[in-house]
Amino acid sequence: MKIRVLLVDDHSFIRRALKISLGDEASLEIVGEAENGEVAIAQVDHLKPDVVLMDIQMPIMDGVETTRHICDRAPETKVLILTVDDTDENISQALKYGASGYILKNTLPEELAFAIQAVYRGYMHLDLNLGRRVIARIPETTEVLSADWGKLTPREQEIVQLIATGANNEEIANRLYISQRTVKNHITSILSQLNLRNRTQIAILVAQIK
Repeated sequence: MKIRVLLVDDHSFIRRALKISLGDEASLEIVGEAENGEVAIAQVDHLKPDVVLMDIQMPIMDGVETTRHICDRAPETKVLILTVDDTDENISQALKYGASGYILKNTLPEELAFAIQAVYRGYMHLDLNLGRRVIARIPETTEVLSADWGKLTPREQEIVQLIATGANNEEIANRLYISQRTVKNHITSILSQLNLRNRTQIAILVAQIK
């Protein structure tokens, strides 16, 4: 089964380049393209892609706002931010809204494919050093976590720590000797209690308090 990918960038030549560079990846299928956020949202509703490669800077609706809408409307779809500048403060905002990571546009095709596969499987994709810098730009999230941390059960806290390591549901289930359904139920409870959108934000919060 191939990972269904939607390309979102306002420059047609970049979309074309991405399509060509990812065309040889047997695990991926480019199912559509969008030149701005409004079109991207409509495409997500229609095509149900697994992963969206999302440009940050776009007319009509930028990648940050588009990420917010997609993560709200289609939480099963992962958003991977494409950027030319890893110091862009918009990256941290997109992560706050639920993006699963970011990658530079000049990344080698095999690394881009790896990042897509990683976020599809439930991992975050952040460069270690740059990721720490991005995480540091989300100051209000530490307060949210510290205020609600005590509400979690010991089992839920175990799951939070495993999510922070990048473990997906299957790996968490195997590690804790519980079913994947139970893991999913715990994560739903954790997100509700911490007032978060997805597991990416859980990992970001844990990284902040370490």
